[in-house]
Amino acid sequence: MGLEIFGLKGRVAWITGGSKGLGLQMANALASVGADIVINSRHAAEAEAAAHAIARQHGVRTLGLAADVTNETAINALVERATATLGGIDILINNAGINVRQPTTEMALVDWQRVLDINLTGPFVCSKAVIPAMRARGWGRIIHMSSILGQVGLAGRPPYTASKGGLILLTKTQALELATTGVTVNAICPGPFATEMNRPLLDDPEKYAAFVAKIPMGRWGELPEIDGAAIFLASPAASFITGTTLLVDGGWTAQ
Repeated sequence: MGLEIFGLKGRVAWITGGSKGLGLQMANALASVGADIVINSRHAAEAEAAAHAIARQHGVRTLGLAADVTNETAINALVERATATLGGIDILINNAGINVRQPTTEMALVDWQRVLDINLTGPFVCSKAVIPAMRARGWGRIIHMSSILGQVGLAGRPPYTASKGGLILLTKTQALELATTGVTVNAICPGPFATEMNRPLLDDPEKYAAFVAKIPMGRWGELPEIDGAAIFLASPAASFITGTTLLVDGGWTAQ
């Protein structure tokens, strides 16, 4: 079978928050093995620009749309448009997420709720929107982007760790719900990567060094190092894998 087992030609992949960072990186990775790409962002211009760039680079069909992952009406409309334009969505990567860094006693309730809404409710809304058609076709891949901070705690990150830990259990629950349907549900747990979300850490030498000290490999992840995990879990190669988490963390959680 060779490398064809990792091919995604003829599949349509939707990456939430796909206009930058790990989302854009994974969108390019799936396009490189043949998938047509749907990207959404809260900003239409960013989503459209990313989609056009992917189409030019990889020669696949793309669609860039603005949609808030917490808005069920908007997400259902996105799925309808994507289906009408590119065909049914075969792969969903729930990548959209935010982080607010404050200890519990200083965390405003509105910030707690905003992180939970985007990081946990958003993946629920988006997966709910695509599951019926995936189940009817008998094939689908849902990949939730959790984090090493869904596995271990870190002071000053209460809503982020809670949301990413909840996402791991949502992964397991949905995997059980869909286990006999041909639809798999898995999670990727990245360690520190040099993304815009981590800019406050990247720009602070002391905080940057503190994170490096926790990583046995002695460095942060480089963006292309997420590609293999995304392609693998989205591909036919992962057909008997569901309800699991794949850690891409340089050994952080091995300690």
